[in-house]
Amino acid sequence: MDQALNILVARLLAHRFLPRKDPLARRALIDEAFRESLDHRLAGCGLRLLENPYAEYIAVGLATEMEDWVFGEGENWLSNNMGMPRDAIALLIVVWALIILPKRQRQIALSASDPDDMFGEASPIEFGDEVAPGIPEEAIYADFGKKLGGKARFSMNLSQLAKLGFVNRRNKMVYEGPLLDLMIDYARLAPRIINGALADLLKIDAVHVAEQVED
Repeated sequence: MDQALNILVARLLAHRFLPRKDPLARRALIDEAFRESLDHRLAGCGLRLLENPYAEYIAVGLATEMEDWVFGEGENWLSNNMGMPRDAIALLIVVWALIILPKRQRQIALSASDPDDMFGEASPIEFGDEVAPGIPEEAIYADFGKKLGGKARFSMNLSQLAKLGFVNRRNKMVYEGPLLDLMIDYARLAPRIINGALADLLKIDAVHVAEQVED
C-alpha cells in the first residue's frame, strides 16, 4: 500500500490533477482503508484531497489549518497562490457560475432514481460536455468583459485560466477544465450567487444567465 500511496501522491503533485477513472484515483475513492492512509499522508504535509462526486477529476489542495500560514504570511493576505490578479479571479467566478451551477443541476436530475425502477437505484453521475456544454467566449465578453478590464485583459485572463486548468478553450468556446469543479467550494459559493450577492456585484440578471447557459 505504501508504494501505491507514494505513486498517487507524487502523480497528484506533479500533474496537479488526475481523472477519477485512473486506477489509483478510483482506489482512493472506493477503498476506505486506502483513503484513510492517503488523507493521513497528505495531512502530514498540510494538504488535503480535493474531490466531489460531481467532478471528473481529483486534486490536492491546502488543508484548512494551513491557509493562514500560506496566504497570510506576508504583509497582505493573498487571495490565491497561483499569481492570479483580481480581475482573473472575478472572471473565474463568472465562468464557474455559468458552467458549474447548471452542470450540477443537470447531473442531479440525470442521476435521480427512475420512478419506474422498482429498486429505486440512482443512475451513475454523468460527466463531460453533455452536462457541461461550452459557453461562447464572445457571449461571456459581451456580458462581463468591460467590467473585467476590457478586451485585452479578458483575453489574457482567460488564457491564464486555461493554463492553470480551470477551463478548456476550443473553437472560441469555453469548457469546464479539470480544476473548475474542485478549487471552488460549491456549498459556500452557490448560495451567494443564487441569492444574488454576485449578481448584484456584477449586475447579472439571473434569468438572463440561465437562458444564456441553456442556449
